[in-house]
Amino acid sequence: MSATPFDQRDGWIWYDGQIVPWKDAQLHVLSHGLHYGSSVFEGERAYGGEIFKSTEHSERLKKSAEILDFEIPYTVAEIDAAKRLVLEKNGMTDAYLRPVAWRGSEMMGVAAQDNKIHLAIAAWEWPSYFNPAEKMKGIRIDLADYRRPDPATAPSTAKAAGLYMICTISKHRAERKGFADALMLDWQGRVAECTGANVFFIRDGVVHTPIADAFLDGITRRTVIDLAKRRGFEVEERRIMPDELQSFNECFITGTAAEVTPVSEIGPYTFKPGNMTKVLMEDYAAEVQPKAKAA
Repeated sequence: MSATPFDQRDGWIWYDGQIVPWKDAQLHVLSHGLHYGSSVFEGERAYGGEIFKSTEHSERLKKSAEILDFEIPYTVAEIDAAKRLVLEKNGMTDAYLRPVAWRGSEMMGVAAQDNKIHLAIAAWEWPSYFNPAEKMKGIRIDLADYRRPDPATAPSTAKAAGLYMICTISKHRAERKGFADALMLDWQGRVAECTGANVFFIRDGVVHTPIADAFLDGITRRTVIDLAKRRGFEVEERRIMPDELQSFNECFITGTAAEVTPVSEIGPYTFKPGNMTKVLMEDYAAEVQPKAKAA
C-alpha cells in the first residue's frame, strides 16, 4: 500500500453529487461531524469490478444516519450508482470503497438540526488487511482495556464514526505490544468483537459467535454465518464469556477489510487454525468473486 498521505493522493472522489479531483474533496474545520462525531460510514470491497453486497452496505449507511438523527439526501440506488462511478472514474476493479456522510458547518453546537448533510465516496487499492504470510499462520490478538458500550448509552447498531474512538486506542495499544489487533468485551464483560471485525470460535465441529446486539452486526459476519450453514456446519450465536476461550480449538475474525482471518492467540489463549477455518476462508473468497453472467 502506498505511503502517500490520503489527502495528497491522485484520483477522483464523489462529493455531494459531483466527481471532484481527489485533493479538492475537502470540508471546513468547523464541520459538526468533526467536533461532535455526527458522521457515519461504510467499508466495502470491489472484486473484479463488482462491489460485494453494495446495496446492503448502502442500506446500512442510510440506516446508520437515521439512528444518528439525520437523513442522507440520496437514495440507496443513487448511492450504489455513485460507488460504481467512483470505481469507473478511477479505473479500478479491485478496490476498497469508503462512503462517508456527515453534518456540515451551518451550526456549531450540540444541536445542529439545520446543518447540511454531506456524502462523499472514495476508492483506493487496499490489499488484505493483514500480511498474507501472517494470515495463514493466524494472527495474534491482545485483550483490550476498553469495552463496547451499553446499547442504552450509545447507538451501537450504527456504523458511527464516534464509536471507533476506543477501537483506535485499543488497536494502537495492541500494536505497540506486537499484536495485530485487540479483542473487546461488552459492557457486561462478555466477548464482543475486535476493533474492526467480528469474532468466531470453533469447538467440536460447532461454530460459535457472540450475539451482535451491543456492537455492529457485520455484513461479512452474516455472510460467513450463511456460508457455514450452507456447509452444514452448526452455528450458535450466543453469549460467550472470556474464561470459555480456553475451550475452543479454532478462532477467526471477519470483516470487509479482514475478510476471513485465522487467529492463533488471544491474550493467554491459543488456537490452531484448522480445516473448518480454511474451508470458510475459501468459501468466502469464492463468494465475493463476481459470478459469471448467463449468456
